[in-house]
Amino acid sequence: MILNQVFDAINIGIVILDREMKVMKWNRWMEIHSGIDADKIVNASIYDFFPDLEKPKFIRNCKSVFTFGNFSFFSQKLHHYLFPFKSSGYLDSEFEYMQQNCAMGPLRNEENEIAYMFIYVQDVTEVAIYEHKLIQMNEKDGLTGIYNRRYLELKLKEEFNRHKRYSRDFSLIMFDIDHFKRVNDEYGHQCGDFVIQSVCSRITSLVRNIDIFARYGGEEFCCMLPETGLEGALQVAERFRKAVEEQENQYDDLNIKVTISLGVSELREEMVSPEIIMKKADDALYRAKHEGRNRVEIMD
Repeated sequence: MILNQVFDAINIGIVILDREMKVMKWNRWMEIHSGIDADKIVNASIYDFFPDLEKPKFIRNCKSVFTFGNFSFFSQKLHHYLFPFKSSGYLDSEFEYMQQNCAMGPLRNEENEIAYMFIYVQDVTEVAIYEHKLIQMNEKDGLTGIYNRRYLELKLKEEFNRHKRYSRDFSLIMFDIDHFKRVNDEYGHQCGDFVIQSVCSRITSLVRNIDIFARYGGEEFCCMLPETGLEGALQVAERFRKAVEEQENQYDDLNIKVTISLGVSELREEMVSPEIIMKKADDALYRAKHEGRNRVEIMD
């Protein structure tokens, strides 16, 4: 009786199973978060209520507990959750289900025989959300929500090494907003920020999932195009240019139209570092600006 009061008072889930995987204990925490009353699930198989648990990894861990008395741990970072409880109470959560740290271990009877197994379930959704935000802050640009320069340079090194190793196509587009200083001077920096966000939103809608679009600094941006040669990258860059040119940026009562200049480069056999492909794209961008802006230039 006393233990039951403790089990129902603690702020973690407690489940006790016998060797036939029947539920012997289902504490109050598990009732609240599962929506399943203890009276309904006790003496029933756990698989009747959670059929997704009947998988090799879970079964293997259960056998390890009952046969050898081992303890097993299910980390949120690897498995996310054991029981699919809906995530609630977190307004900014990106997780559909509660993120859980879980562990299981043996329970012995008076003869020191392993008769039961316990599972505890800990809600770590709040910690997971916080860690996810920290990762985003480290990778994403605060104004636009696209990747930042630090992440771009890290991925550029990875992609450079991968594509050099496997001799796959890889291209890069650099672009900036033409006469952006004029936008800031005439309409203010808040309007300038809005234009940057608007341009980024339009370009984001055009990139593939495997592409990496990042803010390089100020009004300058970079897009990495894996599995894409120079000709294909040139076509992508032209789509970018045309989309921005046609876009209307409505800010208060203003209709502000901007253009972009773009430089395109591709990975070549003689390039010995990722900085070279970046410089080639930057040189082409400079040439595009020098030749009149609102145009695409490719590397020499």
